[in-house]
This record gives sequence, C-alpha cells and structure tokens, in this order.
Amino acid sequence: MAEKLVLYEKDPNTHVARITFNRPDKLNALVDEMYDLMREALDDAARDDEVKAVILRGAGGTFTSGQDMSVAYGWYGADAPQPGEKPKRPTQRRRLTYDRYAQAIYHDLYKHNKVLVAQVEGHALGGGLEFLLACDLCVVAEGTQMGMPAARFLGPVLGNLHLFFYRLGPVLAKDLLLTGRVADAAELADRGVFTRFVSKGAVEAETEALAAKVARMPADGIAIAKELFRLVQETPGMAQADVSEIIGHAFGTNLSFRPDEFNFVKIRAKVGTKKAFELRDAYFDRGEPVPDLD
Repeated sequence: MAEKLVLYEKDPNTHVARITFNRPDKLNALVDEMYDLMREALDDAARDDEVKAVILRGAGGTFTSGQDMSVAYGWYGADAPQPGEKPKRPTQRRRLTYDRYAQAIYHDLYKHNKVLVAQVEGHALGGGLEFLLACDLCVVAEGTQMGMPAARFLGPVLGNLHLFFYRLGPVLAKDLLLTGRVADAAELADRGVFTRFVSKGAVEAETEALAAKVARMPADGIAIAKELFRLVQETPGMAQADVSEIIGHAFGTNLSFRPDEFNFVKIRAKVGTKKAFELRDAYFDRGEPVPDLD
C-alpha cells in the first residue's frame, strides 16, 4: 500500500498533534487528496480536548512547494470535447465551485481552535506561504524560499489577499504578488513575519520546544484566546476595543484548570507569592510538572 500523502499523529501526554505533508519526492507539492487528508486531521484535532497545539510540517526537509502544477489544468474538470469540437473552457460556475473547495483549507487553518505551529524549511511557495501565514506561530529555517511564483503565469490575484496584506503588509505583499519573485526567508526575518528564525539544523527542535511551551497553557485559555484573537484581527482599527477587552478579560481570567495545568492562584494560596512565581517559571521554562501540594 502506498504511503499516505498526509500523516497525522497526536500525543495525549504532551497535548501536541502533528500533521506532516508526505510527498518528499515532489517537494511535498499539494494535490487534492492532501487537502482532504489535512482537513480530516484538522477536524480530529479540533474535536480532541487533549490536543492544545498542532504542528504543521513537511517530510524530507521541505515544507511544501505549493500546488502541483502538473495537475493544475485538471482542477476545473472541463467536459471532454466531442469528436471534431474544440476544447471548451470550464464555466465560471465550475471554477467557483472548485475554488471554494480548494480555498476552504486555508480558512480552516486560520479559524482553527487549537494553536497551529508551522515548521518551515526548504520551500514555502504558493499554498505553502498561505499555510505559513494562516498559522498562529511559525519557525522558519535559514535558506527557506518563499513566494507566489504562480503569479508569473496565473496572474497576481492569488490566494487570500486579506491574509497577505495583514501578515506581510501591503508593500511586501504587492512586491511578491506583482513580480512573482521568490524571496529568501532572511529577507523577511526582520519584518515580524516569523515567530522564530533559526538555522537549518535547529528548525525541528525549536518547533517542538515552541509547541511544548504552548501546550503548557490552560486548554480553556487557548480556546478563548483563539476566538478573541480572530475577533481583534478582523475588527478594523480600535473599533469595538472597549467591548472585546471587557469580554476577553472576564472570560480569560476565569478558567478551569486541569491537574497538569499550572493554577497560579491556587498554588499561591498554599505556598505564597514568591514561591508560586518560582514554581510557575519552572513549569513553563523548564517543563517541570505541576507541584503536588495537596
């Protein structure tokens, strides 16, 4: 049996799941089956209360080179011409139906209720760049190539323009889309696009460490934060700030904590403020377990 094109695993003990593009011989170029498998994995992680963070990565030292253009011209499934007829262009109805299906995965990432951490190396082109930008956190390796090269033959209106302008800024977004050039990650490293920018050999360890830190946060707090972060991102300027900050503080400071999550207020009541701070830092910085004070 052929290897699955997308691998999915999760560890209830660490609260981390991993989705891996598994087409390394093709630089993890994306085909429809990969979208379907990825969506199944994201849905499972969303429903699993034990999962707090999801790492998105690629096999073989590359994230993804984007859509597989060898199958791109079959996306819209135009009807085969009858004998003696010229090939027909697909209808706009068919194009819109397929594009709605293909673009849904990027919105699934952006709206996901768990913290998504992208482990990016090698290439993040086309859809790969969109995946990176749709994740909450990203660790990018030196030498990674990123951009929207398909703009040079499909045109510069590709992908989620709102996401590009929000994450990259209008100047860089227009640069990449209007030229179709591929940029080295080092060019973007100082622009606030990446969470971490590391050497090639450090990207996996740094991604795992970042996901582990996230997974020590309270699960309820993560769920509330994800919804509020999206609300703020989608609200222009400071509109509704007075409402969102009140709602966010009220819900976000009244959490239910699991036994393996650090409840500062409860621990402080037992050991005092100074010791509670020390235990908090040991929990988050060194990964020590929650102290048993009962």
